[in-house]
Amino acid sequence: MKTEKNYWTKRYLNHEIGWDIGYPSTPIKEYIDQLEHNNSRILIAGAGNAYEAEYLWKAGFKNVFILDISEIPLKQFQERNPDFPKHQLLLEDFFEHKGKYDLIFEQTFFCSFIPTDENRMNYAKKMADLLNPEGKLVGVWFDIPLTFDNEKRPFGGDKALYLKYLNPFFEIQTFKKCYNSISARKGTELFGIFKTKNQNNISS
Repeated sequence: MKTEKNYWTKRYLNHEIGWDIGYPSTPIKEYIDQLEHNNSRILIAGAGNAYEAEYLWKAGFKNVFILDISEIPLKQFQERNPDFPKHQLLLEDFFEHKGKYDLIFEQTFFCSFIPTDENRMNYAKKMADLLNPEGKLVGVWFDIPLTFDNEKRPFGGDKALYLKYLNPFFEIQTFKKCYNSISARKGTELFGIFKTKNQNNISS
């Protein structure tokens, strides 16, 4: 955890956050807009500056939890949203987090990990473990060539590659090219909605 924490903290300190667009990602924002207001527990993992969480919070969703390995974006979020409950800001390693959620939003978080089979499979398994039965993983994955240069994060991939890891744990409701990406990302994003499979049907 320490190595990853130091890596991402350095990126924030140096303002090397080219993935940060400064507002909620359009595909996720439009998905949020059609949600009914309720008490669903929502997690944004690897949230960074968490503009989607801010949008949810201001729209009346009060059971939103934000997780990041670096304290810098969490502090910045708290400064922007002083009324947001501090206990819902989670400075943690995603793989060590304990909790259960009805909905988890993914904003290219998958693409932040060094792309080994182990890391990517552990990501998919952990996401499934954190979701309640019938829970959903919703979000955006980069549809760009995969690079193994560790300085080129976030990493990419394609639909077939991502499904290799997600299929064992999730039922696909949709996974396709985003039609509503921002102009700078047109043609480079996939939008997906995945529902957790019955855990009894998942082989260990």
